[in-house]
Amino acid sequence: MVVRRKGKSREPRPSMFRALANRNFRIWIIGALLANIGGWGQRAAQDWLVLTELTNNDAVALGFSLALQFGPILILGPFVGPFIDRFPGRTIIFWSAVIETLFGVVLGIAVLTGIATLGLVYALALGLGITQAIETPARQIFVNELVSKNNVSNAIGLNSMMFNTSRLIGPALAGIGISLVGTGWTLLFGGLSLASAVVAISMLRRGELHSVLKAPKERGQFRAGLAYIQSRADLLIVLTMLFVVGALVFNFGIFSATMAVIEFGLGAHDYGFIMSALAVGSLGGALLVARSSRPRLSVITMAAASIAVGGLAAALAPTVTSFVVLFPILGFGAVLMVATINGYIQTTTDEIYRGRVMAIFSTLLMGATLIGSPLAGWVSNVFGPRWAIGVAALGGLFATVVALVWMRSSHNISTMDTVRSAFTRSSTDTSDTATQVITITERGP
Repeated sequence: MVVRRKGKSREPRPSMFRALANRNFRIWIIGALLANIGGWGQRAAQDWLVLTELTNNDAVALGFSLALQFGPILILGPFVGPFIDRFPGRTIIFWSAVIETLFGVVLGIAVLTGIATLGLVYALALGLGITQAIETPARQIFVNELVSKNNVSNAIGLNSMMFNTSRLIGPALAGIGISLVGTGWTLLFGGLSLASAVVAISMLRRGELHSVLKAPKERGQFRAGLAYIQSRADLLIVLTMLFVVGALVFNFGIFSATMAVIEFGLGAHDYGFIMSALAVGSLGGALLVARSSRPRLSVITMAAASIAVGGLAAALAPTVTSFVVLFPILGFGAVLMVATINGYIQTTTDEIYRGRVMAIFSTLLMGATLIGSPLAGWVSNVFGPRWAIGVAALGGLFATVVALVWMRSSHNISTMDTVRSAFTRSSTDTSDTATQVITITERGP
């Protein structure tokens, strides 16, 4: 007679879509989905415009336009944190969405009327970058006002899923749109769709928003935020990993466009298909985040490792078919890593510092593109698109090593324990075992 050992009773696993029970969050996610579909479509069309219509396949010009769009947050991002910690996120996001809509419409009209130039694209990209430097961290932490504290991690995962669903749909629609109606109309429709965010923000019920602690107006708030980050070694490690990946990996527009046009000699429709294939992997990473009950550093580390594996495989892919199959691994690892870092920071950072820490998060993620985009364009021009993706693989490898070395030196956690924890369901047990220590449950000072 075989006696089965009784395992520990587990609590029912929370629903993957539990945050959608909140009306405000449903409205927010729908509006953001429509706006992001248009935004990603517009970005894909703008990349196509710069690479094929305003230049002769100049990857450096493409990289420069992306750097102008993401560069301002590298300079302004850290300083907007105190502003975000003091003022309502709803107001910041509303007016930012209005400005972004106007910029998108202007670019579409300029292309349709034949007055678009590379200089105009650069100017609008810079204006958009300045706006996003303020709006992005405010949007990241706004989920804390939309849902209860118990659902914040799930809302962050669903927000990432929405973002990457739009990344799946937007470029594909842009590729079809460019083929059918041209770049100008595609840009105009993308710009108009950004108004969905304005409508969604206007429909939110203010009385149902969850209040968050706001910092009082006082001197030295920026320095206080930096001191808080410096006092937490875990934040320093994940932010270092984030910067490396932001600079070397999140150049998907360059990777996709140059591989499609230069390496494989494809057209706009195929370019959109490649971007959508990448987004399939990204969506998978976001779904894992939404399914998780607690963000873990072990998952962040293994996600960085999958970036290295996926990047190397995509760089060596011999055919278009194999590239489309392997390229999503890179998107999967990148989104899983960044979304988990996002959730980890927001669920472990004190409310009064959250805006400043998330401003640094957004600065490192988006601002690193100021360095990474021109570098990826230069590597693609000089050595070829495959080498640019190879550099992204090295970025994932470096981030993995940073995390493993820190966990070994600070917590005496082996690589095998890291792998085991990453592939084990997160539990609410906080016992002092290697598996639990690796979740980094300690809070800041």
